Amino acid sequence: MIIMITILLFLIGSAVVLQANLCLEEEILLLPPVNFTLIVTGLSQVLLRWKPNPNQDPKINSLKYKVRINTPNEDDYETKKTQSTSVNVLHRGFSASVQTILYCGSSFFQSSWVSAELQAPPGAPGTSAVNLTCITNILQDNVSLFCTWFVGKNAPEDTQYFLFYRFDRHTKECQEYRKDLWKRNIACWFPETAIDRKGRGQLAVHVNGSSKQIAIKPLDQLFELHAIDQVNPPVNVSAKMEGNRLFIQWEKPVSNFPRKCFDYEVNIYNIRKDYLWTQKIQENSFSLIVDPTCKYSLQIRATVHSNCRKSGLWSEWSQSIYVGKHQ
Repeated sequence: MIIMITILLFLIGSAVVLQANLCLEEEILLLPPVNFTLIVTGLSQVLLRWKPNPNQDPKINSLKYKVRINTPNEDDYETKKTQSTSVNVLHRGFSASVQTILYCGSSFFQSSWVSAELQAPPGAPGTSAVNLTCITNILQDNVSLFCTWFVGKNAPEDTQYFLFYRFDRHTKECQEYRKDLWKRNIACWFPETAIDRKGRGQLAVHVNGSSKQIAIKPLDQLFELHAIDQVNPPVNVSAKMEGNRLFIQWEKPVSNFPRKCFDYEVNIYNIRKDYLWTQKIQENSFSLIVDPTCKYSLQIRATVHSNCRKSGLWSEWSQSIYVGKHQ
């Protein structure tokens, strides 16, 4: 065992010395990767795969690769692996490049680029769905998803749209649509989804279409879940007057986030004086001095605090409650 370890350390040391000697050379020839392919593995998801160049000098180790996404959105990153997954909208096509790179002491070497491309899917201009918006919401233990869109300006009257979503490895097709006057699908409702219940991660949505007259262009869109997750309103809101002081309290929304994770906005409307007073707080109770001769309507809404998740949507307002006298 000791002899094997000694031999292994000797081989590693030799490789390091060899690499160091190579770094002293003014120029190291790096060859580009081969067999670079792009494979669509899911909605808005592409697998980039390549192989090391078989003619590369075997004395050179510690090779890495630089990947460049050219379209639809430019992005550069480095990896030691020979494959990478890119999440991007694909309705405008997709292209990427990869090259071999080597950091050698203070020197940097790179090969030429190799590129691959996915053509944009067919479809007539102006026929795809437009203004796609989506909102998630927790209902009991499930996350619902509601998406709406408008019909493309050049889409024929017989156009029919179909929506799919992907979260992580789960892909589902819509089964509940809302239709316009021409019976075209313009909204979709998923009462249950596989979406993360704390609104973390990215949601891919795809809308394609069909028509007997022309090809309908598809639409892809990516949503950051924290930006579209609308929490529920606060519950059990109550209020009481004691002299000239108004006391309000409530409980956190139905949510997987703990109590400490919410910010609140309180609306207090003086009905007689037609005056609205608003306050943002983090507690679940609030009090202030008011005119005891007036009647007030109260509403509260909530959002997840930035310490627990990236900032997102506010909830709907709670139902109005009333307190005080109207004279």
